[in-house]
Amino acid sequence: MKKILTAEDDREINRLICEYLSSQGYETLSALNGLDAVRIIREQDDLSLLILDLMLPFQSGDMVLQKIREFSDIPVIVVSAKSDTRSRIDLIRMGADDYITKPFDLDELLVRVEAVLRRYEGSGCSHEEKVLTCKNLTLDITAATATVCGTPLTLTGKEFAILELMLENPAKLWSKANIFESVWGESYINDDSTVKVHMSNIRTKLKKLDPGNEYIETVWGMGYRLIP
Repeated sequence: MKKILTAEDDREINRLICEYLSSQGYETLSALNGLDAVRIIREQDDLSLLILDLMLPFQSGDMVLQKIREFSDIPVIVVSAKSDTRSRIDLIRMGADDYITKPFDLDELLVRVEAVLRRYEGSGCSHEEKVLTCKNLTLDITAATATVCGTPLTLTGKEFAILELMLENPAKLWSKANIFESVWGESYINDDSTVKVHMSNIRTKLKKLDPGNEYIETVWGMGYRLIP
């Protein structure tokens, strides 16, 4: 049974989310502030998903997201009253996997939960045992881990899936549509920002651990490819 943590300071909303997800076959935990959310994620190594409200006491949702991305790649769905594109892009850049605005329908939340979990399962369950490398980057597909120069590289599920896709096809030039449809499993609707943000995050993380190497080249107007 998959275990989902809901971090929401409104007790009634938290209760409704947990009861609804429980009725759909999920095990649920709740946190009413940001500090408890981080603590639970550290202690519970079998969590499958975090539903994260931004307006949390003691430690805000965006700070929680930044903190947990230092040690965990747990999928995160952010819940916020903010609906502007900039907020959404900033949160994706910080490592969120999806974003839903308040007020929301519980059935819509369930669909998003199922979609995020399906993407994470798909990125780790259908591969033969193998290790992929490029320069000082190593992806262990079976263990779903990554290292650069021997140092662990923390990636979100979609970041890992993008690198896996590119390392499996090192000579291929990938358009944004190719990447989006392969990794997200959805039709591409001319939304450049999602792929751009994830590529930027990947490059930043690689550069931090291996400043002497460039791994991904942007071919303007065409897409991305690995640098041999």
